[in-house]
Amino acid sequence: MINADDIRRIALSLPETAEKEAWSMPTFRVAGKMYITIPDDQTSFAVRCPKHERAELIAAEPEKFWVPPHEASSSWVRVRLAALEDMDELRDILVDSWKQAAPERLLEALPAAPRPGDA
Repeated sequence: MINADDIRRIALSLPETAEKEAWSMPTFRVAGKMYITIPDDQTSFAVRCPKHERAELIAAEPEKFWVPPHEASSSWVRVRLAALEDMDELRDILVDSWKQAAPERLLEALPAAPRPGDA
């Protein structure tokens, strides 16, 4: 099963990512902007997500994506670890959040991840 260590490993592999504790939980930041949080129970994580996309994600896969009431006005979405299909999906979600926070100069520095079946 995918866990918080997998999130940490992928996040820290992204350019200029740093881990910082905030609100008694691990957070990950690029160029000082937060793009991942891992709440205490470690059954889910939160990522940046534009509000217009968030509603579509939750409607399409409510078992995977959700927003707690206190975060309803934010541009974040929670992702249930147990609902993720595989590590590729986890990486895609984390990279998407990283891209929303990263400065333009870093977007070209993001290496392409090998996919299963790639030679």
